[in-house]
Amino acid sequence: MQIYKRVDGEEQPYWPLGPFHVRLPFVHYRWELAESIQALIMFVVGLAMIPLLQKYLGLPYDVALAYVFVGGVGYMLPALLGVPLVPGWITPAIPVVILFLGGFEPGPEAIQAMFALQIIVFLVFLILGITRMGSKLVDWIPNSLKNGVIIGAGIAALLGELKEGGRVDGTPISLIAGSALAIYLMFSVSFKGACEKYKLAKQIADFGMVPAMIFAMVVGWVVGEYPVPDIKWGITHPDFAQMWNYLPFSVGFPSWEVYLIAIPTALIAYVIAFGDIIVGFVLIDRVDHLRKDEAVNDDVDRIHYVTALRNAIHAFFAPWPGLAGPLWTAAHATVAERYGKGKEAMESMYSGAGTFWIAGFLALFVLPLVTLFQPVLPIALSLTLILTGYICIMVGMEQLKNNTERGVAALVAVVLAMPDPKSTVYAVIVGVALHFLVERKNVFRRDAPEEVPAAADTAGE
Repeated sequence: MQIYKRVDGEEQPYWPLGPFHVRLPFVHYRWELAESIQALIMFVVGLAMIPLLQKYLGLPYDVALAYVFVGGVGYMLPALLGVPLVPGWITPAIPVVILFLGGFEPGPEAIQAMFALQIIVFLVFLILGITRMGSKLVDWIPNSLKNGVIIGAGIAALLGELKEGGRVDGTPISLIAGSALAIYLMFSVSFKGACEKYKLAKQIADFGMVPAMIFAMVVGWVVGEYPVPDIKWGITHPDFAQMWNYLPFSVGFPSWEVYLIAIPTALIAYVIAFGDIIVGFVLIDRVDHLRKDEAVNDDVDRIHYVTALRNAIHAFFAPWPGLAGPLWTAAHATVAERYGKGKEAMESMYSGAGTFWIAGFLALFVLPLVTLFQPVLPIALSLTLILTGYICIMVGMEQLKNNTERGVAALVAVVLAMPDPKSTVYAVIVGVALHFLVERKNVFRRDAPEEVPAAADTAGE
């Protein structure tokens, strides 16, 4: 139980601190058992960044693990400071970031480049938060462009796993089995019906993608797609002392040329992250009507401040190829679904998101868990990307109002999903041009998009 209780229909209690709403477990919200159990499994996705840190930044394993601890601190900040989204990486931007890092030698050069990219991402979020332009973008960006970017990011995430040479090639049985089960448990109409009838089904649903992740890992071990883990006991030993030698303070800060090269990638990352913010709010809106007992504060500017802060921490103390994003789509979808089941299931969106990442951070200290999951880190990342892709496509399609918007959004999505570092820039140009040419009644005057009559809008569907 917690000290402060929410008045029915109002916002969850908090301590005001400038633009932030500070909330602590057991003080402002209760501890959620289901989310804490989920986190003991799903924290492994944070560890999945280690192979990328080793390959592209040239870090030793123990230093990469120390980076993960810095990331774990960042994951706890949004719920602490008043953001109702479960945070993660800017996941669909990872392929673009890797392309950027590919131009630099692993080691000091790549660490400097990653610092340059992440500090620019920090500045973009900070400036848009201070100027309040972030909240205005929600209204200014055409619906077709917003959702085209969301759908395209989802397609790109799926293609990265399913293409030739992707992880499906190397581990098809475990990955396909785990993905199919995750999608069934989280989105199947028949399983939702089973949850209403059977207590066991409801209990399984409470743990979101965890059952599917465990199933995929067990299948991977049984069929030999992943090696059996060598479990060790004790607590983890991230090498924080050695980590200093792999930070900008030691390797040096980048030249101005590197900052200039990083700007396009940073802007692409922001466009994708902005799409994540929209997806996060849509997932809350889908269940918000079921929870009249809580008013969820969805301040876009606060999200920009917190995301900026997380990217600044990473830039200086753990340059991160995943970047710090406002949303972990798969985990947030799980929390939102349980939130929609009522106060008994989850007291508040903040209690769900807060409990999840505090428990996930504590799990990083448990050496048996870390060594258990170490061989199967790739499958944790793959399941996250596949579910992110599915949810992005589902939410993006759901928000399009008519065939005109669907056509524009489809073209934007196709362009964005192309294997080109500049594909997001091209997608934005295509979306803006088509919005003016196709959707507007008057090309030179702002007005509502052309509404297609209901009969025509559903024709052929």
